[in-house]
Formats: sequence, C-alpha cells, structure tokens
Amino acid sequence: MDYKDTLNLPQTAFPMKANLSKKEPEILSKWEEMGLYEQLREQSQHRPLYILHDGPPYANGHIHLGTALNKILKDMIIKSRQMSGMNAVYVPGWDCHGLPIEHQVDKELGERKRTMTQVEIRRHCRRYAERFIDIQRNEFKRLGVLGEWDNPYLTMSFDYEATIARELGRFFESGSVVRSKKPIYWCASCRTALAEAEVEYHDHASPSIYVKFAMNAEGAARFPELNSKPVYVLIWTTTPWTLPANLAITLHPDFEYVAVDVGDEIWILAEGLMESCMEAFRVAGYRTVRKFSSEELQGINCRHPFMDQDSVLILGSHVTWMWARAASIPPRAMGVKITTWRWSMVWKSSLRWMTTGSLRMKSRFSPASSCSTPMLPSTPS
Repeated sequence: MDYKDTLNLPQTAFPMKANLSKKEPEILSKWEEMGLYEQLREQSQHRPLYILHDGPPYANGHIHLGTALNKILKDMIIKSRQMSGMNAVYVPGWDCHGLPIEHQVDKELGERKRTMTQVEIRRHCRRYAERFIDIQRNEFKRLGVLGEWDNPYLTMSFDYEATIARELGRFFESGSVVRSKKPIYWCASCRTALAEAEVEYHDHASPSIYVKFAMNAEGAARFPELNSKPVYVLIWTTTPWTLPANLAITLHPDFEYVAVDVGDEIWILAEGLMESCMEAFRVAGYRTVRKFSSEELQGINCRHPFMDQDSVLILGSHVTWMWARAASIPPRAMGVKITTWRWSMVWKSSLRWMTTGSLRMKSRFSPASSCSTPMLPSTPS
C-alpha cells in the first residue's frame, strides 16, 4: 500500500519546481503576443486618465540596479492605478544627451577622437544612444514592465527637439527670457559645463583667514564714538582666493553689531560673537564703545585690504553664525559674509566658476543677486 494514497491532499497543476528562468520569458512573450498593454488601453479608454511622467534614464549602457529599481517602482505604481480603476498610460523615455553618453563614446573612440570633427563625434554619440535604447528596451521588458515601448519619447528625436525650440521661442516672444551672466561648473578634462548633480564633493580642509576691512573716514564720521582710532570691519572666510574679487560685506538684518576698542584700533563684529572672537584672537583687554543695528551700518564703504577698490556693507538674511564650544575652534564668522559678484573668476580643483552669457527665466532671476563664500568652522593657524 502506498500511504500517500490514503491522505486527503490538495491537488494542483502547478509544477513542484518554479523554473522561473524558463517560465518568465514564456509569460512575457505571451503578454506581447496578445498585446496586453494595448488591450488595457482599449478597455480603459473611458476611465479617468492617470499619467506618470517618466524621468528617463541615460542611453549610455546596460541597465543597472538603480535604473532597474526606478522602472520597477514606476511599474508598480502604474499597475496599481490601473487595477484601482484608472486608465494608467505609460510612455517610457530616454535621455540621449549629456556627459554620461559622451564619456562612454570617448572610451570607444580613444585616440581616434582627436582626428574627428565635432559633427562626426555627435553622429557617433547618436548611434551609440540608438544602440543602447534598443538594448535597454529589451532589458526593461524582461523585468515585466508594460508600456508603449514601440513609441517612446527620445530627447534626440527631431520632433522632440523642435518642440523645445518652439516653446523657447514663445518664451522669447513673451519677453520672459533675458541674457545675463551666471557662474557654472566647468570640467577641464571634458571641456564642458557640468550640472550641479554631476559634481561630487569630498571632505576637504580649507585654510581659513580673518581679514580686517578698514572703514572709510566718511562712514566712521557718522558715529562720534569711532572718531578717535582707525575702524575696521572683521570678516572670516575659508575661501581666501575669492578676496581679490570681493565687492561687498553682508550683514544680517536681525543681528546686533558692536564696535570694540582693542587698544590701537576699533573692530566691528557681531555682538553675539564678541567674547569667543576675542578669545580666538587672544585679546584680553577690550571694551565695547558702541552698539549698532545692521541698518545703521548699511551702505557704508570699507576699503579693500590689498586691492584699489571699496567693499560696501549690505544686508542679507543668508548670513549665519554659531558659537564655538571647543576652545580650538573659532566661531563661524564675525556675523558677516564677504560677497563676490557673479563676474568673479575662481579656480578650484578641476572645476572652475566661469563667466558665461546665459539665458534664464525672469521669474527665477535677479540682476542684483550675488554668490557668497561658504563659511565653515576651521582651526586658525
């Protein structure tokens, strides 16, 4: 007797072994043969429309864990919306421009690139992108992602580029575009501009410096308490290479500032940082001769310490400061930030801030905007 015949076991047509490596391609092939995505669109055409705008991957190689996770999560959202009673359309896309594709093409061409014209290189980039669009399309299908794979949007397609040019022309016609200057990241080896997302930052210890800006006589004359000695506004920065381009010193509109007599000179700095600053400067004998609101100091000119130019005191809410709790770490600043305008040229590592003519939308552009030097705690030398 076979004892299993005496047991009331459930019966199933499922095989004991899943064998997914063989079964999954068969399922996906059946979906494609029956036009599953097209059937869903036809049956859902009268339902509320749901569109997921696909932020496209670069067509610069095979898919990886990041692109796979991105597509799978989007597919889960689309299918859940479809099953909840909506017409969930999905049009996949590819980003066919940019540095990632150029990098891969550079590797393929090698030294041959030096003998090619820009047009030939661009054609090679287009062929490279076309090749990996087909490769990635099949790889995404293998993940079970449904969509309009035969009708994707491509940033290099001529109708797509024409639409961009047409819409930009409409912005021009409405007066919404201005030409101005803007600092951008520049890669010396790639010889191209970099988006901020393409720049990776590593921990770096920068040298910090305290600088005295002498207040002009006209500014000091406003306050009788300051007439007896030379007056200086103190700043602190971790980017001393920006000092030659400095044109302004920014004060916070809500901070209180003090004039401190240190012997032969009078220093102006944030009141909340006076004690910690004097400790960092190893100044023992000092006294406060006057307090200011930032508005009282606004508009006064200070003399640049080594350039033949003035630096004006202005107000800005981006100024910050904090107390230094450790004796070896000075305060974040004297409650001010030095400001360099957009036309400054600064080299750092392989990146550079480069003055360029650029187009910006008026709604996000202010001709009087400035970029300020970062202010990070650092141990003084």
